[in-house]
Amino acid sequence: MRIIGHRGARNIWAENSLGGFRNVCELGVQAVELDVHLSSDGELMVIHDPLLERTTDHKGALGRMSREALRRVKLLDTLDETIPTLDEVLDVFAPTGIELEIEFKMDATGSPYPGAIDKVIRLVEARGMASRVVLTCFVPEVLEEIRGKAPDWRRLASVDRRSCEAFGGLDRTLRRFVDLGCIIAVEQSLLGLVLDRAVGIVGSDRLGVWVPNTVRDLDHWLDQPIAQITSDRPDLALRLQKAKAARG
Repeated sequence: MRIIGHRGARNIWAENSLGGFRNVCELGVQAVELDVHLSSDGELMVIHDPLLERTTDHKGALGRMSREALRRVKLLDTLDETIPTLDEVLDVFAPTGIELEIEFKMDATGSPYPGAIDKVIRLVEARGMASRVVLTCFVPEVLEEIRGKAPDWRRLASVDRRSCEAFGGLDRTLRRFVDLGCIIAVEQSLLGLVLDRAVGIVGSDRLGVWVPNTVRDLDHWLDQPIAQITSDRPDLALRLQKAKAARG
């Protein structure tokens, strides 16, 4: 089972920070999940929210600021780190062999960033890292565009209750993403209610869960018929996985 560090490993280090990404490389994770937005001048920025206030010392919409202006924005809970660019993050992971799940986020109005998919594809291909990257999103139209532009790349759809409400229920949502050839990661409280149905529709080899973080939850999901766990505490997941393997 693959263990994936969510936003690096955000319950250990500052999420989506270069320091956190460097540290998570030492844990032994199979993959790391991260999020991308676009600055006003088209730079790929690695941060989760479209608004700055939760994780930085500034306020407002990231997409309205230039890369140069964002250099003055400091990440909270770091020693004066700024929001990294995707290029800087790829520098960290390029020598490691760790896979990356790059999630396309929406802007502050809920809209996709024009040109973001093309920019990510070009950057990853220029680094020769396409085989190590999974492109992810909650939005089916974005995943459709990814399939059209990079049909051979792996795709992952994230699913939660809001997805099911928007797309006509659980079964229709899962089948829509299966038809798009996606790995599907489901929020843990939802997946816990529908695991058998989800396995029947998606298949164990393409189904994952996010984000169990406690020993109890991680211990439970390590025993389930799924392919991957995305966690804010990948260190705990890896230790539990190793202990289970040792017990046979």
